[in-house]
Amino acid sequence: MLRVVACIDGSRAAPAVCDYAAWAGRHMGVPLMLLHVLDEERYPVAPDLAGNIGLGSREHLLEELADLDQQRSKLALEQGHHLLEQAERRVMDTGATEVIKRQRHGDLTESLLTLESQTRLLVMGLHGESSSDRDLHIGSQLETAIRSLHRPILLVPDEFTPPKSAMLAFDGSKTAFRSVELLAGSPVLKGMPLHIVMIGPETGDRWEQLKQAEVMLSELGGEITLAIRAGDVEPALHRYQTEHDIDMLVMGAYGHSRIRQFLVGSTTTTMLKTAEKPLVILR
Repeated sequence: MLRVVACIDGSRAAPAVCDYAAWAGRHMGVPLMLLHVLDEERYPVAPDLAGNIGLGSREHLLEELADLDQQRSKLALEQGHHLLEQAERRVMDTGATEVIKRQRHGDLTESLLTLESQTRLLVMGLHGESSSDRDLHIGSQLETAIRSLHRPILLVPDEFTPPKSAMLAFDGSKTAFRSVELLAGSPVLKGMPLHIVMIGPETGDRWEQLKQAEVMLSELGGEITLAIRAGDVEPALHRYQTEHDIDMLVMGAYGHSRIRQFLVGSTTTTMLKTAEKPLVILR
């Protein structure tokens, strides 16, 4: 059974991840999975003491360090259970009726890939557990997950606001139209105002491509606005979103186009770091 999978950790974004996952689950009509992954590097199941030789009488120090690592892992496991229980109560309070909890130990991306066949939408926080007010950085795990998974990913800010409008970054390629098909078949945007935005020179061919996308998305029933904007992808999309007060940005990985280069390039980190509203990556 396909589910909305919410990645829960100890970050301040965790409540918003729960709320957005519950919101998406209601609109998509699918159950929720709450997932907590213990980082294997931070909390190893069995500490690797290979190579620690020649300590002689100080060998007991290694044993004490191993005991401490095991205690840390045990406490982290218990904390994870507690986080999942809190998350379950929160989503149940929003009306979710079918929720399962999963805790895994290992690499985040590998865990998500294992669950990919069960995932319809993945929900993650934009800012990780180690972020602070002064350093809202995007972790390498998040970037790796974006590049590795082939399921839609909803990246959310620290506060939940029900999305009431959306914009699709579109480039007219074949894979872009496949993303349009994906959106057309999803009830999440049903009845929601939608802007379809292209970045680049304004040409007749581009307007025709936009109109094709408009027809494909017309069954969603919301008002559709078409736009072409010049400039670099990241600032142009930000400006358009701000000008029209749009709640959610939807993007796809489009071949080798400018948007594809943007998605997998260094500006991805900038976009994620500065995002204040939900961002959907279509894969």
